[in-house]
Amino acid sequence: MDNNKPSALAHIIRERRSVKTGYKNIPVPQELVLELLNDAVYAPNHKLREPWRFIFVPTDAKQLFALEMAQHYPDDMFENRIKYFNEPDAYLIIIMTDSDNQKQQDEDYGAVSSMIQNFQLLAWERGLGTVWKTNMHIYDPKVKEMLGVQAGEKIAGFLHLGFYNEAPEGKPRTPAEEKFTVYMPTYDL
Repeated sequence: MDNNKPSALAHIIRERRSVKTGYKNIPVPQELVLELLNDAVYAPNHKLREPWRFIFVPTDAKQLFALEMAQHYPDDMFENRIKYFNEPDAYLIIIMTDSDNQKQQDEDYGAVSSMIQNFQLLAWERGLGTVWKTNMHIYDPKVKEMLGVQAGEKIAGFLHLGFYNEAPEGKPRTPAEEKFTVYMPTYDL
Protein backbone atom coordinates (compact mmCIF):
# COMPACT_ATOMS: atom_id res chain seq x y z
CA MET A 1 0.00 0.00 0.00
CA ASP A 2 1.26 3.45 -0.92
CA ASN A 3 1.30 5.41 2.34
CA ASN A 4 1.35 8.71 0.46
CA LYS A 5 -2.03 8.18 -1.19
CA PRO A 6 -5.28 8.53 0.73
CA SER A 7 -6.96 5.18 1.35
CA ALA A 8 -10.43 4.25 0.12
CA LEU A 9 -11.63 4.72 3.71
CA ALA A 10 -10.10 8.22 3.90
CA HIS A 11 -11.87 9.04 0.63
CA ILE A 12 -15.25 7.90 2.00
CA ILE A 13 -14.71 9.86 5.23
CA ARG A 14 -13.91 13.04 3.30
CA GLU A 15 -16.68 12.62 0.73
CA ARG A 16 -19.57 11.67 3.06
CA ARG A 17 -22.24 14.34 3.32
CA SER A 18 -25.33 14.86 5.44
CA VAL A 19 -28.26 14.47 3.06
CA LYS A 20 -31.19 16.55 4.33
CA THR A 21 -33.33 16.86 1.19
CA GLY A 22 -33.54 15.65 -2.39
CA TYR A 23 -34.41 12.06 -1.67
CA LYS A 24 -35.58 9.90 -4.60
CA ASN A 25 -38.70 8.51 -2.90
CA ILE A 26 -37.39 4.95 -3.23
CA PRO A 27 -38.09 2.50 -0.39
CA VAL A 28 -35.15 1.87 1.90
CA PRO A 29 -34.85 -1.91 2.32
CA GLN A 30 -34.90 -3.15 5.90
CA GLU A 31 -32.35 -5.78 4.87
CA LEU A 32 -29.90 -3.04 3.82
CA VAL A 33 -30.36 -1.19 7.11
CA LEU A 34 -29.72 -4.40 9.07
CA GLU A 35 -26.68 -5.22 6.96
CA LEU A 36 -25.20 -1.78 7.62
CA LEU A 37 -26.04 -1.98 11.33
CA ASN A 38 -24.40 -5.38 11.67
CA ASP A 39 -21.12 -3.77 10.60
CA ALA A 40 -21.69 -0.43 12.36
CA VAL A 41 -22.03 -2.08 15.78
CA TYR A 42 -18.34 -2.94 15.68
CA ALA A 43 -17.77 0.57 17.02
CA PRO A 44 -15.60 0.76 20.11
CA ASN A 45 -17.76 0.54 23.23
CA HIS A 46 -16.46 0.34 26.79
CA LYS A 47 -16.85 -3.10 28.38
CA LEU A 48 -18.81 -4.14 25.28
CA ARG A 49 -21.95 -2.67 26.82
CA GLU A 50 -23.42 -2.16 23.32
CA PRO A 51 -25.54 0.73 24.66
CA TRP A 52 -27.89 0.95 21.69
CA ARG A 53 -31.03 -0.38 20.14
CA PHE A 54 -32.83 0.64 16.97
CA ILE A 55 -36.29 1.49 15.73
CA PHE A 56 -36.70 1.36 11.96
CA VAL A 57 -39.50 3.32 10.33
CA PRO A 58 -39.81 1.86 6.82
CA THR A 59 -40.93 3.84 3.82
CA ASP A 60 -44.40 2.31 3.80
CA ALA A 61 -45.00 3.45 7.42
CA LYS A 62 -43.53 6.92 6.98
CA GLN A 63 -46.78 8.83 6.30
CA LEU A 64 -48.47 7.57 9.45
CA PHE A 65 -45.26 8.14 11.41
CA ALA A 66 -45.14 11.74 10.12
CA LEU A 67 -48.74 12.28 11.15
CA GLU A 68 -48.10 10.89 14.61
CA MET A 69 -44.91 12.92 15.07
CA ALA A 70 -46.54 16.16 13.87
CA GLN A 71 -49.14 15.84 16.61
CA HIS A 72 -46.42 16.50 19.17
CA TYR A 73 -45.97 20.05 17.86
CA PRO A 74 -48.10 23.18 18.28
CA ASP A 75 -51.05 23.49 15.87
CA ASP A 76 -49.39 26.30 13.92
CA MET A 77 -46.45 23.97 13.10
CA PHE A 78 -48.53 20.90 12.22
CA GLU A 79 -48.46 21.22 8.39
CA ASN A 80 -44.79 22.16 8.38
CA ARG A 81 -43.94 19.11 10.52
CA ILE A 82 -45.99 16.80 8.28
CA LYS A 83 -43.89 17.97 5.35
CA TYR A 84 -40.66 17.73 7.36
CA PHE A 85 -41.27 14.18 8.57
CA ASN A 86 -42.30 13.05 5.07
CA GLU A 87 -39.06 14.33 3.47
CA PRO A 88 -36.80 11.32 4.13
CA ASP A 89 -37.69 7.91 2.72
CA ALA A 90 -37.23 6.12 6.06
CA TYR A 91 -35.94 6.61 9.59
CA LEU A 92 -33.60 4.82 11.91
CA ILE A 93 -34.12 5.96 15.49
CA ILE A 94 -31.23 5.28 17.82
CA ILE A 95 -32.16 4.52 21.41
CA MET A 96 -29.34 4.37 23.93
CA THR A 97 -29.00 3.42 27.55
CA ASP A 98 -28.99 6.29 30.02
CA SER A 99 -27.07 6.29 33.27
CA ASP A 100 -26.78 8.46 36.36
CA ASN A 101 -23.06 7.66 36.29
CA GLN A 102 -21.50 10.51 34.26
CA LYS A 103 -18.46 8.46 33.20
CA GLN A 104 -20.62 5.62 31.90
CA GLN A 105 -22.98 8.08 30.21
CA ASP A 106 -20.06 9.76 28.43
CA GLU A 107 -18.57 6.41 27.40
CA ASP A 108 -21.91 5.19 26.09
CA TYR A 109 -22.63 8.39 24.15
CA GLY A 110 -19.16 8.15 22.60
CA ALA A 111 -19.87 4.55 21.61
CA VAL A 112 -23.26 5.42 20.13
CA SER A 113 -21.73 8.35 18.24
CA SER A 114 -19.02 6.08 16.85
CA MET A 115 -21.62 3.51 15.81
CA ILE A 116 -23.70 6.20 14.09
CA GLN A 117 -20.64 7.47 12.21
CA ASN A 118 -19.86 3.90 11.13
CA PHE A 119 -23.44 3.53 9.89
CA GLN A 120 -23.29 6.83 8.00
CA LEU A 121 -20.02 5.92 6.28
CA LEU A 122 -21.27 2.46 5.33
CA ALA A 123 -24.54 3.95 4.04
CA TRP A 124 -22.67 6.55 1.99
CA GLU A 125 -20.58 3.82 0.42
CA ARG A 126 -23.84 2.15 -0.71
CA GLY A 127 -25.48 5.35 -2.03
CA LEU A 128 -27.83 5.75 0.93
CA GLY A 129 -27.97 9.29 2.25
CA THR A 130 -28.26 9.99 5.96
CA VAL A 131 -28.40 12.88 8.35
CA TRP A 132 -28.29 12.58 12.15
CA LYS A 133 -30.96 14.81 13.73
CA THR A 134 -31.27 15.71 17.40
CA ASN A 135 -34.29 18.01 17.23
CA MET A 136 -36.19 18.87 20.40
CA HIS A 137 -38.70 16.06 19.92
CA ILE A 138 -36.07 13.53 21.04
CA TYR A 139 -36.53 14.92 24.57
CA ASP A 140 -40.34 14.98 24.48
CA PRO A 141 -41.79 12.43 26.97
CA LYS A 142 -44.80 11.87 24.67
CA VAL A 143 -42.52 11.03 21.71
CA LYS A 144 -40.56 8.69 23.96
CA GLU A 145 -43.80 7.02 25.01
CA MET A 146 -44.95 6.76 21.38
CA LEU A 147 -41.68 5.00 20.49
CA GLY A 148 -41.61 2.73 23.54
CA VAL A 149 -38.50 4.30 25.07
CA GLN A 150 -38.15 2.73 28.50
CA ALA A 151 -36.89 4.03 31.83
CA GLY A 152 -33.10 4.01 31.69
CA GLU A 153 -33.09 4.85 27.97
CA LYS A 154 -33.03 7.99 25.88
CA ILE A 155 -33.19 8.88 22.20
CA ALA A 156 -29.73 9.59 20.79
CA GLY A 157 -31.20 10.83 17.52
CA PHE A 158 -33.19 10.21 14.39
CA LEU A 159 -31.26 9.18 11.28
CA HIS A 160 -33.11 10.38 8.21
CA LEU A 161 -32.50 7.88 5.40
CA GLY A 162 -32.97 7.92 1.66
CA PHE A 163 -31.36 7.40 -1.70
CA TYR A 164 -30.50 10.87 -2.97
CA ASN A 165 -30.56 12.67 -6.28
CA GLU A 166 -27.45 14.76 -5.78
CA ALA A 167 -24.80 14.84 -3.08
CA PRO A 168 -24.66 18.15 -1.23
CA GLU A 169 -21.58 20.30 -1.66
CA GLY A 170 -18.86 19.69 0.90
CA LYS A 171 -17.77 22.36 3.33
CA PRO A 172 -14.13 22.95 4.16
CA ARG A 173 -12.71 21.66 7.42
CA THR A 174 -10.05 23.32 9.54
CA PRO A 175 -6.72 21.53 9.07
CA ALA A 176 -5.78 19.56 12.17
CA GLU A 177 -2.48 21.47 12.35
CA GLU A 178 -4.43 24.59 13.34
CA LYS A 179 -5.90 22.82 16.39
CA PHE A 180 -2.88 20.73 17.31
CA THR A 181 -0.50 21.19 20.22
CA VAL A 182 2.25 19.03 21.63
CA TYR A 183 2.42 18.44 25.36
CA MET A 184 5.62 19.66 26.95
CA PRO A 185 6.41 18.35 30.45
CA THR A 186 6.96 21.00 33.09
CA TYR A 187 9.46 18.92 35.02
CA ASP A 188 12.65 17.07 34.08
CA LEU A 189 13.26 13.49 35.14
